[in-house]
Amino acid sequence: MGNMSGQRILVVGAGHVGLYVAMRLSRKLRKGEAEVTVVDPHGHMTYQPFLPEVSAGSIEPRHAVVPLRRELRRCHILSGEVIRVEHARKVATVQPIIGPAREVGYDQIVLAPGSVSRTLPIPGLHEQAVGFKTMGEAIYLRNRVLDQLNVAATTSDPATRKAALTFVFVGGGYAGIEALAELEDMARWALRYYPELDADEMHWVLVEATMRILPEVDPDMGAYTVKQLLRRRLDIRLGTRLESCVDGVVKLSDGDQFAADTIVWTAGVKPHPMLRATDLPLDDKGRITCLPTLQVVTDGTVLDCAWAAGDSAAVPDLTKPGQLTGPSAQHAVRQAARLADNIVAVLRGGTPAEYRHKYVGSVASLGLYKGVAQVYGVKVKGYPAWFMHRTYHLLRIPSFNRKVRVVIDWTLALFLRREVVALGELHEPRGSFTEVTPPVSH
Repeated sequence: MGNMSGQRILVVGAGHVGLYVAMRLSRKLRKGEAEVTVVDPHGHMTYQPFLPEVSAGSIEPRHAVVPLRRELRRCHILSGEVIRVEHARKVATVQPIIGPAREVGYDQIVLAPGSVSRTLPIPGLHEQAVGFKTMGEAIYLRNRVLDQLNVAATTSDPATRKAALTFVFVGGGYAGIEALAELEDMARWALRYYPELDADEMHWVLVEATMRILPEVDPDMGAYTVKQLLRRRLDIRLGTRLESCVDGVVKLSDGDQFAADTIVWTAGVKPHPMLRATDLPLDDKGRITCLPTLQVVTDGTVLDCAWAAGDSAAVPDLTKPGQLTGPSAQHAVRQAARLADNIVAVLRGGTPAEYRHKYVGSVASLGLYKGVAQVYGVKVKGYPAWFMHRTYHLLRIPSFNRKVRVVIDWTLALFLRREVVALGELHEPRGSFTEVTPPVSH
């Protein structure tokens, strides 16, 4: 070992990859062997597969996030963003939440900033739509849907009522389908407290540019999902694009147009833009080019001491020659384990092993007690699939503390009625205070 002791390992991002890498390194490294620093603007890891259930009120928002400082006691946590990486000098520039940027040196770097929503230049999208990748977006959407029921129940104007009860989801992958299905399920339940409203007045629209939804499962399971959603009177538009949503007027490529107060964009992800501020090799989609060992590679040459995984890395899929691993939590978590083990091996003079994992399959929730799953080629529908979805994600969410809290949330939900409280004022908490506080003229 000798001079190798006290290596500085910098982990950029604390999502599925960053958190798991840091947790595993904490367990595997001997005392004094290396110090691990994790940089993330949030101070917690969001377990994204639970966002739809947070929106529907089945899980408390705080229980679907993992606090970094509690789980990573042996690591150094920096709350901020990495805005530049100069691997030639082995220095990263960190912008703390407040105050001047600072440089952080490292010996090994793990790049796992994850992905951001991939949007298109559609008129009105910037002003009208909301994404579905963060805890804030999930909580906002829940409040939004319930607030819209209040708007519709109170207004005397039919046009206002119609727009309030129209909810548009763009993108038919997992995020879009689960968000749509869970929120519609919750809204339908909430209607029992709104004698003024009828379920048939709600208009839930899914807009998907391709001819199929849930591309991760076989076409027959996608078709089953469409059938289930149509049975719930949801408006599914396949082979259709959103062309404009200026002032909340949704215009679709099939020629239809209508007013909608709620527009949710879940049409895919792209690698984090911060990667462009590094001197590391990127592919045409902006992902870091990697070997199956998760080492960064440029023109066939391994870049020493640089590692990447997850949504922002282009990792060859050894189970499907010529393809890359997809941007899923399943790959991210497994790559993280491999990456952490590889760093430990390299620090101890060993050689890194290749990441090889066949995609096991997928589980999706379509609302309470409804789901679709395809695991190891076995297809499951309805209640059993919903149960598998919950079990799988319960096993995957990090930390015993979070597992217990999620189980308690679910257990309470079995015996108590769903919560249908909207706390919309969370989003602008100073409003009521500023209204009653007169400005002081100088």
